[in-house]
Formats: sequence, C-alpha cells, structure tokens
Amino acid sequence: MATRRSDFAGSWYPSTESECRRVIEEWVSTTRPCQAQERKYVGGIVPHAGWVFSGKVACGVIECLQTGGTRPDTFVVFGKHLHASSRNYIMKEGRWATPFGELKVDRDLAESLLARFPFVQETPTQYEQDNTIELQLPLIRYFFPDAMILPIGVPPAPKSVSIGKTVAEIAASMNRTIMVIGSTDLTHYGPNYGFMPKGGGEKGLDWVKNENDKRLRDLVLNMNAEGVLHEALINRNACCAGAVAAAIAASRKLGAERGMELFYTTSYDIRPDSSFVGYTGILFH
Repeated sequence: MATRRSDFAGSWYPSTESECRRVIEEWVSTTRPCQAQERKYVGGIVPHAGWVFSGKVACGVIECLQTGGTRPDTFVVFGKHLHASSRNYIMKEGRWATPFGELKVDRDLAESLLARFPFVQETPTQYEQDNTIELQLPLIRYFFPDAMILPIGVPPAPKSVSIGKTVAEIAASMNRTIMVIGSTDLTHYGPNYGFMPKGGGEKGLDWVKNENDKRLRDLVLNMNAEGVLHEALINRNACCAGAVAAAIAASRKLGAERGMELFYTTSYDIRPDSSFVGYTGILFH
C-alpha cells in the first residue's frame, strides 16, 4: 500500500518521533483544559500554522477528544486552501506518513462518499501540497494510534455543508465511529497579507482579536455553518471556511449542539510583528 510522505515534517513541525513526542508532552503537561469534563466531544476546529505558533492549540483540541473514552474508527479531517468555485478533494486510499508511524486512509468510507459527490481524487504520489490536514496528523497518530483517517478538501461553498452532513450519515449507516476536525486559521492581517483595514499597531491587533475574529468564532460556537461561510467571505476571517462549515455540519449530525472554545491566540502573541494570524481551538459537544 502506497504511503504519502510528510511534506512539512522538519520545517513546520519536528521530523523525528522523539522530538514530536517531547513537544507534545510539554504541551500536555502545561495545559489540561479538559480535566473533569463530563461531555461527549465529537469533533472540533483546529489551526494549521507551524507548531511553534499554533501547535499547542491544535494539540489541546485533539487531546480533549479523548474525553469520555470514545475511540473513533476514523478521523475525518476537513481542510485545504480553496476558493468558493474550487472542486472537492479527497484521498481515498493508501497511507499518510507521520513521525509516529503511518495513518491508514478509510477507503470504505471514502468510496461511499465518492458515490454521492464528485471529488478530485488525490493519491499518495499525486497530490497538491497543503499544510491544513498534514499538520494535524502527528497529533491524531499520537493520541489515537489505531484510528484511520479520511482527508477531505472542501471549498467555502454551501455544498461543503452537505458533504459534512452526508459523511456523518454514511458513517452511521456503516456503523463506523468517527470524529471530525475542521482545519482553519483566522484573520491574516498586515502588509504581508495585503489586509489591514484598521491600520497597523495596537488598533489593528485589537480589531482582529475583539471584532473580526470574534464574529467568526461566535458563529462557530453557535454551530452556524452557513453563517461561517458568509462571514468569512465578507470579512476574510477564516482561510478555510469550507472546512469549518463541513465540520460543523458533520458534528451536528453526530449529535453536537454547541461549541466550546479552549484557546484563542494569535501569532503576534508568540512573535510580535506587523503581520499576524489568529488561531482558535474549539470543541463540539
């Protein structure tokens, strides 16, 4: 069975098992946001910048999905940087390498979804490089070593809501236990991104944190998939709004009623700069 390589290992996150383990164990030892939570989490939203900026946020969400003892058969990971008119993408078979070992793609679930929607089918050797999904995989492999994955790229368009809902319905019909992750960063602000409607300095940072990102985060917490799509289109506060909308729709179908934010931060908090990006970690329950 062919294996997709880890394109971002050694740059966006460590390339060795020992170093990945050291970083994750440090995060886990200093942040335990889910202790004593009596909730059933079915999925969440994670960021996908380099681990130095947002890895702790993604790690916290995926760690918390262990709460309640559910061991999913498959993690459905929605991501990919796409435009509203883009096609859907899927990797339907093979394996994906991580420093902790390989993750197998859930071919049965993929084929059932392919029967319902058109997708560009990526393979372990023919695909577009994209960080949004790969950055989550070492964390999934660390916390859920027996799980399969289903990597799906969805655009910021209404069809992505249907895909999210349908994948949960198909999984239920197959008696397949799944968890879902939507991968996105929030506002990309500053001269590097050509977006600074409130100017530079503290005024721009405050606007991103307390207005622009907050509007998007509130919609996610209320699990308003359609609202997320509209908000991101108008205010540029999610780079992968389709992934968020699909994860919300799937999580609703899995029984979730609301979101809970574990973390919100920005790259400015790690490394102050005139250009920065917002990150949120949200769980659905």
